[in-house]
Amino acid sequence: MEFSLQERSRQGGLLVLYGVGANATLAVVKVLAGLWGHSNALLADGLESALDVVSSILIWGALLYAAKPPDKDHPYGHGKLESLAGVVGAIFLIGAGVAVAAHSAIDLWQVRTGRIANVNMPQAWTLAVLAVVIATKEMFYRVLMGAGQRVGSSAMQTDAWHHRSDAVTSVAAFLGISIALIGGPAWRSADDWAALFSCALILRNGVSMLRRSVGEVIDEQVSPKLAGKILAIACAVPGVSSAEKCRVRKSGLTLLADLHVRVPGNLSVHRGHEISHEVKDRLMDSDLRLSDVTVHLEPDD
Repeated sequence: MEFSLQERSRQGGLLVLYGVGANATLAVVKVLAGLWGHSNALLADGLESALDVVSSILIWGALLYAAKPPDKDHPYGHGKLESLAGVVGAIFLIGAGVAVAAHSAIDLWQVRTGRIANVNMPQAWTLAVLAVVIATKEMFYRVLMGAGQRVGSSAMQTDAWHHRSDAVTSVAAFLGISIALIGGPAWRSADDWAALFSCALILRNGVSMLRRSVGEVIDEQVSPKLAGKILAIACAVPGVSSAEKCRVRKSGLTLLADLHVRVPGNLSVHRGHEISHEVKDRLMDSDLRLSDVTVHLEPDD
């Protein structure tokens, strides 16, 4: 069943809001557990979750705004705000990765230079907290990523990666705390090294999502495969000799396309107009999530 743009945006916004609630709850739990359980990695993980709350709220607002229909001042709709939210979310993701890496690096340096004399060992019960966090975050990643791919929302996919990055840093903290508990005080810095490793993965995904969202903002061609499908549908219309120069760009949860179709040069203007409308109607009725199509007619001489 195909839902309208507004309905898809509403459902996506609800999922993001659920994620906001989960992030806020887990952020408080992780920060308190990090303070009481003497785990810097868990504390840094909690601060990252708090930052994710702000990012998710921005993405939620952008999804609602992007679903607004075109108006006089925005004839192509408001979909670009969804891509801009993806840019902002990716920047937040990169910033969180840098912040956690900096926190861990400073902690390692202070331990190495003796600036921290008494090293508090993390508490074993923090592992149970992290196990719950990892399971919850991975679940939200899978739900949001699947929904984002279905509706074509880069902002939702970026938000999903925020949950995955949280899960990754929590896995790193789990491993680091486990090593520290097994190895004793000499291995206290293991959770910081694990956090640094996870930050590399977070930064890689953040840069990837940033590049994708920026590409949407500057109207990067969606994909040659999709353009090929559009041309095939156009060529199947009676009266069309060939089709070419197909350009497709993303606008929010939908796509905008324009293409050139060739028709016999001796056709009347009226008949050519009918053919172009038939091409547009078939494309709009397809499952390609097109919200508008511009058809240019050219004589096939």
